[in-house]
This record gives sequence, C-alpha cells and structure tokens, in this order.
Amino acid sequence: MNTITAIAKTPEPPYYAVIFTSVRTEDGNGYEKMSDEMVKIGFNQPGFLGAESVRDEKGVGITVSYWDSLAAIENWKNHPRHLEAQRLGQEMWYKSFATRVCKVERLGLF
Repeated sequence: MNTITAIAKTPEPPYYAVIFTSVRTEDGNGYEKMSDEMVKIGFNQPGFLGAESVRDEKGVGITVSYWDSLAAIENWKNHPRHLEAQRLGQEMWYKSFATRVCKVERLGLF
C-alpha cells in the first residue's frame, strides 16, 4: 500500500486543503489496489501540492490533500478513475465518510 508518511511540503498560502475522513468496512475487496492507483494518479494531477494520510487499527482514517486552486480540486473530483473509486467507496469500502474543503490562509501558530 502506498502510505503517505511524511508531512507535505506546501508553498506559502493561500492554497486549498481537501480533508477526507472515513471509517472503513471490513471488506477490503480491491481497496488497496485502488488506493495505490489513486495516490499515483492524484500526485500527478495539475495543481496537486501534497498529501498526508493516516488510518488507525479500527479503520478510521484521514487524508488531507493540498491543491493550488478550487479548479484543480474540481478536476480531481471529476477524474474518471477517481469517480469510479468514489462509487466503489460508497458501495463497498466505507461505513461512513465526510469530505471538507478549506482555504489555507496562513501557517504557524495563532
């Protein structure tokens, strides 16, 4: 599995973050292969800046991907293979999930 284990090196703000939180089902049926493919395709999308991802032993995961624009996020959301992964996720791989899109306006402590 292509696990994202480093902290993404993002540019100075502003940019956008897509936060995908999920709870996996116990049916792995093709999940790992699709996950690897999504990492490979996603990292090569125009506007992609980086990603961070973790999943615990209970199946709760969070992936944050960073993008240079809302248009880049929209293009990734509508990529044909990503649409297929979304469909399969809803049908087989996730008990629940949420997607949030945020604008990163500054770095550091407040």
